[in-house]
Amino acid sequence: MNLGDLKGCGPALVTPFHEDGSLDLDTLKNLVEFQISEGSDFLVPCGTTGESVTLSFEEHCQVVQTVVKSSAGRVPVIAGAGGYATAKVIKMAKAISDLGVDGLLSVAPYYNKPSQEGLFQHFRAIATSVDKPIILYNVPGRTASNILPETIVRLSEIENIIGVKEATGNISQVSDQAMAIPDEFIVLSGDDANTLPLISLGASGLISVAANEIPKSMHKLTHLCLDGKFEEARELQKTVYPLLKANFLETNPIPVKYALSKMGKLKEVYRLPLVPLAEVNKQKMDIVLKNLNLI
Repeated sequence: MNLGDLKGCGPALVTPFHEDGSLDLDTLKNLVEFQISEGSDFLVPCGTTGESVTLSFEEHCQVVQTVVKSSAGRVPVIAGAGGYATAKVIKMAKAISDLGVDGLLSVAPYYNKPSQEGLFQHFRAIATSVDKPIILYNVPGRTASNILPETIVRLSEIENIIGVKEATGNISQVSDQAMAIPDEFIVLSGDDANTLPLISLGASGLISVAANEIPKSMHKLTHLCLDGKFEEARELQKTVYPLLKANFLETNPIPVKYALSKMGKLKEVYRLPLVPLAEVNKQKMDIVLKNLNLI
């Protein structure tokens, strides 16, 4: 599939586990069917919400392969391939490219905090190692490294770096970036609550946490914005905003996996160092889910 005109909303898919901590691939297949039946435009496995950093290389490939096979070409699959060691990221990018993904999502290196030149060289090395389209992922709150607009512009000149998932929370920075990038360069919101302002600045869609729970609503919200129906979009956001907020009562994906367990979609199982949602926050999430008629 050609990702050059990628638009709409796709979930940052959770990774379901059995109670013993092993991958629950049957449940993952069911989640893929749920997403497609509810109208999601694309799927994003093995990102932050998918607890990718706790997956082994083999498990990462298993998750991606399961999503690719289950989706069966009905929607694009953009799989996570990121990390702080460039050589390891290249190995992963090559492996999952061979599994039939339509594109890659690559987060900025975390922990080692590279310079802007280091970020440029890291992503250039990945891009030259594979022929799949690559979407950068800028989330400084997680990585402690911020891909600045001037670096995004440099990276946009590399043929198969086609876009960026923006989760800086800094609308001014996104505005600066919007003024400088080529028109064809894709921007996707990486923050559910900032979808409206980012689309008003030229973003073409959203990679969503809340779409795990309410894919139809997040799809509608995104497309209302893309159609310029911002008043309707604002009204819908008022309805779903309590869930967007509740999904970050604790570190993502703890709240969303709890919510999905209450909805009967998976077991509430995480891998350390993540632990189950605190009881006080379970009560808060339960109220939100009941108000949205999800439980």
